[in-house]
Amino acid sequence: MTIDGPSGAGKSTVAKCVAARLGFTYIDTGAMYRGIGWLARERGVPFREGPELDALLQDASLAFEEHHDTTRLIVNGEDVTERIRSAEMGMVASDISAIPSVRHWLSALQRSLGERGNTVLEGRDMGTVVFPDADVKLFLTASLEARGGRRAAELCARGEAVALSKIVEDLARRDRNDSSREIAPLRKADDAIEIDTSALTVAEVVDRVMQAVERRRGGRV
Repeated sequence: MTIDGPSGAGKSTVAKCVAARLGFTYIDTGAMYRGIGWLARERGVPFREGPELDALLQDASLAFEEHHDTTRLIVNGEDVTERIRSAEMGMVASDISAIPSVRHWLSALQRSLGERGNTVLEGRDMGTVVFPDADVKLFLTASLEARGGRRAAELCARGEAVALSKIVEDLARRDRNDSSREIAPLRKADDAIEIDTSALTVAEVVDRVMQAVERRRGGRV
C-alpha cells in the first residue's frame, strides 16, 4: 500500500496506524530523504550532482530499526531519528530530493523494502513512480492552514517555538518545490483514492483508509 501527499497532511501518523491495523511494516520514505540530507550536511557535501555526492551515496547506509515500539532511522550506524525532524531538515529533504542521483539511490532502496510484501510506504511519489502497480494507493491532502497548525503542534511538542506564519510559509514553499521539480513531482496517481484530512480526526482518516483497503481487496482486509 502507498500513501502519498504533501507535508503535514497526516501521512506518517495515518500510515503508522494503518500498518498496525493490518500487521504490515511501516516505511517512512520521507525520513530517508531527510537522513541523506542530514548526512550530506554533516559532511559538508554540496546539494548538487558531482563526485562528492556520488561518494557519499556509495558510502551511505540507511536502515529502520524497531526499539521499544518506535521505529528508528539509522544512518551509517547513527540514530538520527530526532535530529531529522526539525522544520529546517524538512526543507533540506525537499532540496536534496530534487537531485536525480539521490532519487535513484533511494528509490532502489525503497523498492527493495516494499518488495518484501505487506508494507505501507508513505511519501510523495510512492504510488506514481516507485510502486505504480501497488494494490492500494491513497493520496492525503489538507488545507495549508490545517497542515500548518499540525506542524506547529508537532514542533511545539519537541520544544521548538516556531511562528505559525513561518511554518505556513515554509509549507507553501515546499509544496512548490515538490510539485514543480522535474523528477518525480508530487502528484496524485490517477488510480489513487484522495482523502481531505483537514476536518477529520486521525481515527476518522484511518477508518476511511481501511474502508478503501476493504473495497479494493473485495472485502478482505
